[in-house]
Amino acid sequence: MSIFSALAKADKVASRPTPPTGFSKLTTSEAEKAVSGNLCRCTGYRPIVDACKSFAADVDLEDLGLNCFWRKGDEPATVSKLPGYSSAAVCTFPEFLKSEIKSSRENADGAAVAVSSDGWYHPQSIEELHRLFDSYWFDESSVKIVAANTGSGVYKDQDLYDKYIDIKGIPELSVINSSVKGIELGSVVSISTAIEVLSDGNLIFRKIADHLSKVASPFVRNTATIGGNIIMAQRLPFESDIATVLLAAGTTVTIQTASKRLCLTLEEFLQQSPCDSRTLLMSIFIPKWDSDGITFETFRAAPRPFGNAASYVNAALLARTSTDAASGKNIMEDICLVFGAYGADHAIRASKVEDFLKGKSLSSSVILKAVQLLKETVSPPEGTTHPEYRVSLAVSFLFTFLSSLTNSMNETAKVNVINGSLTNRTTNISGGYSLKENLEVDRNYLPIHSRQEMVFGDEYKPVGKPIKKVGAELQASGEAVYVDDIPVPKGCLYGAFIYSTRPHAHVKGINFKSSLASQKVITVITAKDIPRGGQNIGSSFPMLGEEVLFADQVVEFAGQNIGIVISETQRYAYMAAKQAVVEYSTENLQPPILTIQDAIQQSSYFQIPTFLSPKPVGDYNQGVSKADHTLSAEVKLESQYYFYMETQVALAIPDEDNCITIYSSTQFVEITQDVVARCLGIPLHNVRVITRRVGGGFGGKAMKAIHIACACAVAAFKLQRPVKMYLDRKTDMIIAGGRHPMKTKYSVGFKSDGKITAVHLDLGLNAGITPDLSAILPNTIIGSFKKYNWGALAFDIKLCKTNVSPKSTMRAPGEVQGSFIAEAIVEHVASVLSVDTNTIRRKNLHDFKSLAAFYGESAGEAPTYTLATMFDKLALSPDYQHRATMVEHFNSSNKWKKRGISCVPITYEVSLRAAPGKVSIMNDGSIAVEIGGVEIGQGLWTKVKQMTAFGLGQLCADGGECLLDKVRIIQVDSLSMIQGGFTGGSTTSENSCEAVRHSCLRLVERLKPVKESLEAKGATMEWGALIAQASMASVNLSAHAYWNPTSRSYLNYGAGISEVEVDVLTGATTILRSDLIHDCGQSLNPAVDLGQVEGAFIQGVGFFTNEEYKTNTDGMVIHDGTWTYKIPTVDTIPKQFNVELINSAGDRKRVLSSKASGEPPLLLASSVHCAMREAIRAARKEFSICTGPANSAVTFQMDVPATMPVVKELCGLDVVERYLQSVSAGPTTPRAISK
Repeated sequence: MSIFSALAKADKVASRPTPPTGFSKLTTSEAEKAVSGNLCRCTGYRPIVDACKSFAADVDLEDLGLNCFWRKGDEPATVSKLPGYSSAAVCTFPEFLKSEIKSSRENADGAAVAVSSDGWYHPQSIEELHRLFDSYWFDESSVKIVAANTGSGVYKDQDLYDKYIDIKGIPELSVINSSVKGIELGSVVSISTAIEVLSDGNLIFRKIADHLSKVASPFVRNTATIGGNIIMAQRLPFESDIATVLLAAGTTVTIQTASKRLCLTLEEFLQQSPCDSRTLLMSIFIPKWDSDGITFETFRAAPRPFGNAASYVNAALLARTSTDAASGKNIMEDICLVFGAYGADHAIRASKVEDFLKGKSLSSSVILKAVQLLKETVSPPEGTTHPEYRVSLAVSFLFTFLSSLTNSMNETAKVNVINGSLTNRTTNISGGYSLKENLEVDRNYLPIHSRQEMVFGDEYKPVGKPIKKVGAELQASGEAVYVDDIPVPKGCLYGAFIYSTRPHAHVKGINFKSSLASQKVITVITAKDIPRGGQNIGSSFPMLGEEVLFADQVVEFAGQNIGIVISETQRYAYMAAKQAVVEYSTENLQPPILTIQDAIQQSSYFQIPTFLSPKPVGDYNQGVSKADHTLSAEVKLESQYYFYMETQVALAIPDEDNCITIYSSTQFVEITQDVVARCLGIPLHNVRVITRRVGGGFGGKAMKAIHIACACAVAAFKLQRPVKMYLDRKTDMIIAGGRHPMKTKYSVGFKSDGKITAVHLDLGLNAGITPDLSAILPNTIIGSFKKYNWGALAFDIKLCKTNVSPKSTMRAPGEVQGSFIAEAIVEHVASVLSVDTNTIRRKNLHDFKSLAAFYGESAGEAPTYTLATMFDKLALSPDYQHRATMVEHFNSSNKWKKRGISCVPITYEVSLRAAPGKVSIMNDGSIAVEIGGVEIGQGLWTKVKQMTAFGLGQLCADGGECLLDKVRIIQVDSLSMIQGGFTGGSTTSENSCEAVRHSCLRLVERLKPVKESLEAKGATMEWGALIAQASMASVNLSAHAYWNPTSRSYLNYGAGISEVEVDVLTGATTILRSDLIHDCGQSLNPAVDLGQVEGAFIQGVGFFTNEEYKTNTDGMVIHDGTWTYKIPTVDTIPKQFNVELINSAGDRKRVLSSKASGEPPLLLASSVHCAMREAIRAARKEFSICTGPANSAVTFQMDVPATMPVVKELCGLDVVERYLQSVSAGPTTPRAISK
């Protein structure tokens, strides 16, 4: 929809030239911006951007990434090979429907009160609206007045509404008037329309328009109204950029109350008490400013530049200056300084600072005093997150603005910066930061470029070919059926969880508020409704532990399920659950254990099973004795939410004879069947679990998905009606658990040349209240940590039992943390020795002998060890050396922006496991394939389809390529395909493919005699004829295999370089470029593996940089939606994103010599974090920042995630004051800087 909207808008612009056939009037830049607010990090966004850019008239098709329309380098890239596009053929809203809607509204005109049969009212005038206000049924608590209702994305409805009044049809509220005095915009004018109107105005109007284009996302701006945004800012603590910018521009508003119409300044309006629902904002008026002596700038700092993220702080600053005839200095005649989003109720003017600056000539001492006054004004209230950071942002914005107004503009010289994607930048030789420098190129507007390199294998064709992903068209068109898309049976009911808000308490009772939503409650299902003979169990994994479905009498963590509200619709269930009031008591209960430190103090641990405990390597004490130096430090890594697109969902349908069918979005079909049977107290053959596809999992649809299936099953069994649950995003985020937070203290011994001789780790993992799958993490952490030869390795790992939601496995569970901890140690050693980090990395990489000592049989054969070669290919390349030199040059020439570059190696231990496969050939020659693995978007079906064609290809002249279109992989059914295992660990594709290949071998064995018989008779050997003959001969055309690997593990390798730029004033990080190399063995499908590499990397970028899964003091998740939890978007991925897949040596122990691609590349994202550390190190040296335990500018620890506040704090929250104090002491004045 986003790209469609952009295409439709661009093609309507008559002034643009007619595009070449097959293209639109859209530009590549517009195509990228069109999807800047869309969320789909698992794709890595690069292929989405390329698909969008393929419509653009100015695109170079050769620059598009790998696709299924032509083979890059071998075939010409022409638009004729792409699906056709014609603006004339684009579907639009039917005119006859528009006419009907218009007619129905016109027919209502003139009535005393417009009558509505559906609860919606559409007044056509202010008078009619007031008649509705005066109606006997009008009640603020049950009637909602809306224009676009996009505000409900931020402030969720807490109850149902009886009626809605849509004011968008009132003509007076849609006015757009432009005059010599200014621009008037009606309150229901969309933000997008306001941007278009303002873009045609003077410089101030255009700057307002530019700032508004960074608010929300394109599809929200197309609907959201300018007035709705201001009303939210007036009534609620809403971080409005629009209110801030319009306040500084001198905007006035016209409001209509019950008795009169008023014109107020926006400042007066914001300062009033929150207006009631009968107060109507009519319009806003933005005055036209003369350009003489006026400077107007706007600022915002947000987790994502354009990707729909609220500001930490925003500002709009306007000044009128004149030149003093005697001195030639600029004098501040008038100034307006507005700051918002820092925690105050609404945007405010910094009046004290304004009064101080009026009439003054700017100098470093004057700006320093202004900064000090501003810090007294911008004071975040108690409870505001990152208060010091927000104050420092306000200071940075004021400093940037005032510096641009100083008379002293240092001479600049051109410096060619060939680095990343940037060239011909203007830099200040003397170390200052010129105004021109950043205005010439804004990193956030740089186009995204990419390059992909890979080898296509023909040995096992069609395996190894980059064929199109199975179901691509269905998914792109929205026709793919997920659980929520399944038509529900007649009489279906819907459920929503009531969950605890306390971490450890008795549940005394559940009541409901008196509300509209409470009236929709049919019943509440709790632990007492579990059938006799059943168990209160919500999830379980063999030998690792289990979790209850419902808290029974005592809740043990905030977010624990207490019961399910049942209603007639999903929306009713959501709202009804919000009305629940749970009565708690903590009498005779111990205080909750919430942190790793609490658990250690109280010795609250889970035991790690012996068979899952990692083994130490070498003698630690002996290794330490060989060291010249020792050091120790602590590293902390926080949690991460899965953020799949499809939240947890299940549909349970009771059947005859005590049976039940469950459609579940799960990675654990077999285990779901087992747990549901135990929960209901019935045999497994009475439970049928079906999963066609899952809308994203990453481990989150493993254990937690079983809870939803069990909850629906219990309710369906109790009520003997179908029951469906589709969790809203907030509930999903609260109960999900997510990645394990952990704290690590390391001690390391090393020689003066950088060779590490011994490492000891004290690891604490916050596992939550139940074991879940936490016991596997010690092995995975140490597995990835062992990528370096530590000499000797010892550790003490504690799985901490705490009163928080059970943590579970998430893509690369443990491995991503272990690999990062290794990098933290290596960088610490390098900083202490004052040597390049890559020198330490390379010196401590394994040779094959040490690799075998650390990994045992998983190390494989020597030719398969590719890590050292891959690392050298990147780190020792002339390109990398040149870029590293240019980074140093950039940093020496720029004060307020710093760059860093880092190259990181990874090793990932992969485990194969047993899997079933069944191949059935129909009488017409079509082929149905069943596997135990679930398609989650990872390309499982695509690889299995290729393997099926390959396996049966011995019977075809072309090796099986003719069979690709005949293969269908069908949904997973727990009664049809038993012992299906689980989907996860990156190897489901390999396991399933090998099981299918073995099934095909059996079919080939049966069909070969038939084929040979036909060939002996001289018959035409076509697939259809062969199958027809075999069917007539009663050959069994179905084969089942259960593959059990003889060698269960191998190592995956990769390396990645990332280059970043850090804004010292805001803490914002731009990833300029990432180059990844991943060893895919002999890839089963390079296109699928490429997508996995890119998607995993971007998910890792989110973990390391900006995904904060925060909780309150009770352990309850408070970053529980898209408003507060920020995953990467198009505008935060690398501006240049290059990936190379290498085909390493063949290995018969692996499936056709292939390797996993789903999880290992996620570890490469630590290269971004490491590059950020390098950039921050340069900033700390520049400003002599020596914070942290080491009291050093170069040695410091940056925890995960490294959000903007974290980065800014490490760069120095007071760098502006430090700089101003230093220049105030000398003869110079502040150099102008750019935002």
